[in-house]
Amino acid sequence: MSTIEIKKVENRKQLKDFVEFHYELYKGNEYDAPNLFRDDMNTLSRDKNPAYEFCDTSLFLAYRDGKIVGRVAGIINHKANKKWDQRAVRFGWIDMIDDVEVTRALLNAVENYGKENGMNEIIGPLGFTDMDPEGMLTYGFDQLGTMATLYNYPYYPQHMAQMEGYVKDNDYVEYKLFVPDVMPEKFKKIAEMIMTRYNLQIKKLTKEEVYGPEQYGQKVFDVINKTFGHLYGYSELSQKQIDQYIRMYFPILDLDLVTLIEDHSLPEHPVVGVGITYPSLTRALQKCRKGRLLPFGWWHILKALKFHKTDVIDCLLIGVLPEYRKKGANSLLFYDLIPWYQKYHFKWGETHVEMETNDKVQSQWQHLEHEQHKRRRCYKKKIGDGC
Repeated sequence: MSTIEIKKVENRKQLKDFVEFHYELYKGNEYDAPNLFRDDMNTLSRDKNPAYEFCDTSLFLAYRDGKIVGRVAGIINHKANKKWDQRAVRFGWIDMIDDVEVTRALLNAVENYGKENGMNEIIGPLGFTDMDPEGMLTYGFDQLGTMATLYNYPYYPQHMAQMEGYVKDNDYVEYKLFVPDVMPEKFKKIAEMIMTRYNLQIKKLTKEEVYGPEQYGQKVFDVINKTFGHLYGYSELSQKQIDQYIRMYFPILDLDLVTLIEDHSLPEHPVVGVGITYPSLTRALQKCRKGRLLPFGWWHILKALKFHKTDVIDCLLIGVLPEYRKKGANSLLFYDLIPWYQKYHFKWGETHVEMETNDKVQSQWQHLEHEQHKRRRCYKKKIGDGC
């Protein structure tokens, strides 16, 4: 068998090849949700992604006989390493043909990159921050992927099982939530009781409030930082990242499908909970040729976002401050959102990834019909000194 050659991405042409490899590998796959080409190019470009303020990275392509057969990103998140008191290099954006030697060569490249920079552990798949997809799919290969998560072929975890030294670091689960025809009476009573007892109120946003002096866009991501700060591998979003995400997400969101919770027992009415959901873009993205909006990709995206031409709703960011989760405030989000889902005829929703040990988050689905339909894993391996 011919030799595998690993090359570091050093120019825009190679970066384009890096991004486009995924489209070639998953061409025609009915479950994969391919990213938009422009979004991946921006995320992986030093001059476009604010995460490069605290991250270093090196991208690698694997070649055999002059043809690309794999890709991977090596990422060192200095902020996360300091927070979690570790020296870890992350691997992300990993894709490869079904050849275990290609997988081994890609991971070796990231391991060596980590060692050269003083790291003693490799973890992943992870991105720059939690706003990037994370975790390798290990169950649910016949389930529709989402824009916010990774899809991969079943042979990926099979390859990982053959990698020397790699063990489980963290498992995530995901749920399918079925939209009820009628709001469950118990769910309704609990939400209304919590609103009355704790003087919590549901807040629906206008575009003016997102960007205006009220700064609701900022408030949303402040809650996200506080809510997710204690979770596995979390890297707090910087102000530049928050500004970027406000510009990226809010212009395309249907604010009917976004719900906030405010505490009106306090004079400043702080935002204590956030529910950002949007119509699934997976089928629309599959119709964008190689992730491009032109010539007709934009129309499929528009149909999903504005005209709700999909049966599925994606629960992108669901976050409630810890002290309010104890009060059951999570129920208020779906107490408000379920009638909107019914109005737009969504059949089911996709949760974002949840740590398998996070019973408190998973318990919020107990009053809704649900199914745990996916599982994914992050791996780790000791490298360098301290092995």
